[in-house]
Amino acid sequence: MRPIVVVGAGIIGTVIAYQLQRRGKKVVLLDKSEPGLGASFGNMASIAVTEFMPASRPGVWAQMPKWLLDPEGPICVRPGYMLKLLPWFLRFLAASRPSKVRELEAAGAVLCSRVHEDLAELLKTSGLEHMMSAEGCLSLYTDEAEYRADREHIAVLERFGFDHQVLDADALRALEPALGHQIGKAVLFPQNRSISDPHKLVSSLVEKFKALGGEVRQGEVVSFDQNPQRVSGLHLKDGRFLEAESVVLAAGAYTARLSSLIGEPIPLETERGYHTQVMAPGISMRHSIIWPAKAFMVTPTAGGIRIGGTVEMAGLDAAPNYRRAQVLVKRAREALPDLQVQDTTKWMGHRPAMPDTVPVMGRSATRSNVWYACGHGHLGLTYAATTGRLIADLMTGQTPPVDMTPYRVNRF
Repeated sequence: MRPIVVVGAGIIGTVIAYQLQRRGKKVVLLDKSEPGLGASFGNMASIAVTEFMPASRPGVWAQMPKWLLDPEGPICVRPGYMLKLLPWFLRFLAASRPSKVRELEAAGAVLCSRVHEDLAELLKTSGLEHMMSAEGCLSLYTDEAEYRADREHIAVLERFGFDHQVLDADALRALEPALGHQIGKAVLFPQNRSISDPHKLVSSLVEKFKALGGEVRQGEVVSFDQNPQRVSGLHLKDGRFLEAESVVLAAGAYTARLSSLIGEPIPLETERGYHTQVMAPGISMRHSIIWPAKAFMVTPTAGGIRIGGTVEMAGLDAAPNYRRAQVLVKRAREALPDLQVQDTTKWMGHRPAMPDTVPVMGRSATRSNVWYACGHGHLGLTYAATTGRLIADLMTGQTPPVDMTPYRVNRF
C-alpha cells in the first residue's frame, strides 16, 4: 500500500501525520532536516487565540509608514527585496478593504474558537497535557493613550466573545512583580496559554507518530511524478523516489516552491522573525507578555525566557540580521528592568505569511490527491491541532466541523 506523504515536519505537518496515522492511514513524514528545526523550533510558544486579526487592518496601516522609516521598527523590508515583494504587497493592500477585513476576522475567529477543544484532545491522546501552561498572556500599556490605541484589537475580541480582563498597575504587578513601574495598565488574555517547549512538543509528537507505525524520512523534494489529475510520487534531491497515494504540502514558508512544481502558485511570503533565548534571566515569570506599542513578546519557555517578535521581509535565502534580535532585547528590558541577559542564543525563522493572514487548508485545485496546510503566519502553533483535525477529516471522508471555503488555495 502506497503511503500518504506529508512534506514538512514542523508542528503543522507533524500533527497532520499523527492524526492520519491514528485514523489507520499509512503515513510518511518527510522533511529536508530533522523534525521541528524550522519555525517550530523558535516560535514564541504561544497559543495565541486572540491574535487572529488580519495584518492589513486599518490600525496597522496607520502605523506602517512610521515603522518602515524606523531602522529599529517592528517591520523591516530589505531594499533589495522590495520589487519581488510587490505582488504580495498588492494582495495585502486588497485585503485592507473594511468589508474584506471583517470577512478575514471571521475566518480567523472560527479557527481560534476551536483551538482549545482541538488542542486538549491532541495533548490528551498523545499524553502531553503537561506541556501546556495554566497561565495566560498579559498585554502591556504605559498609559491610557497606549491602551486606546489598541482598542481596535480589543473591540474585535469583544465582538467574537474572547475573554479578557483589564488590570490596573497594582493588579498587574501582583501577577508579575518583575514588570517595571512605567507599565500603568494591562489586559489579561487567560486563553492565551503557552507551551513549555515548542521544539520538544514536535519531537514528542513525532515519537508518538512513530509508535503508531508512522515513518519519518529526511530528504528534499525537487520534483513530482504527476499527470494533470494526480501526483504519484516525489523525487528527492539525493536521487531517491517515494511513491505516494496522496501528498500533503505542509512545509511552512517553503510550500510555495513545492506548489509551483505542480503549476499552482501560492502568494506565500516569509515574515522572518527573530528571538533571543535567555537561560539565566535573573527574574521569574508566570505569564507571557506582549507590549503592542513596542511590538515584542516575552514567554517563559524552553527552560528560560524567550524574547521575540519583529517582521523582516527579505525572502528565504538572505542571511539573518541578528541586530533585529538585539533590538527586541533592548525593548524587553524596558518592561523588565531587572532582566539579566546571560547564557543566550539567537535565532531567526520563517513565518509562512499569506497576504490576507488566513491559512491555506484543503485540497489542491489542480491535483485531486494533493492537500495543503500552510500560510499560518505567526499562529502555526496556535492553529496546529485544529489544522490537523480539519485536514484529517477532509482526507478520510469526514465532514469538517467548519466551512472550509475561506481557506481554499485558489481564493485569490
